[in-house]
Amino acid sequence: MQYAIIVYETAADLASREDPARAPAYWAAYTAYSQALVDAGVARGGAGLDAPTVATTVRLRGAQRMVQDGPFVETKEMLGGFFLIDVPDLDAALEWAARCPSAATGAVEVRPLLPPPPLAA
Repeated sequence: MQYAIIVYETAADLASREDPARAPAYWAAYTAYSQALVDAGVARGGAGLDAPTVATTVRLRGAQRMVQDGPFVETKEMLGGFFLIDVPDLDAALEWAARCPSAATGAVEVRPLLPPPPLAA
C-alpha cells in the first residue's frame, strides 16, 4: 500500500533550515531519513516545501477567485513536506513515520493514498 508521510514542523524547525548554526543538523537528519527510505526500497517520492510565508491560497467562490498571500491560519505546526512510501500495511507506515525527524518536535501524519479512478471506457 502507498502512504503519504505528511510532515508538520514547528516555526523553530522551519527556521533551522536557514540558521547557519542549526541547518547542518537539520539537513543531516532529513538526508539520513530520506536515505533510509531509499535503502529500504519503500521510497516513492516526496518533497520539502518552502516556508508558509511564501504560500498563496486560492479559493473560488461562485465565479470569483480569491487569492490570499501567506499562510491562511496561524498554527503551532506548519506543513513542511511529505514523503510517499510503499509498504505492506499501516503498521509499517507508522514505523517509518516515527523515524521522521519532525516526529520528535512537530507532528507526522500518515495517510493512505487513494487508488486512481477507473479510466473511462
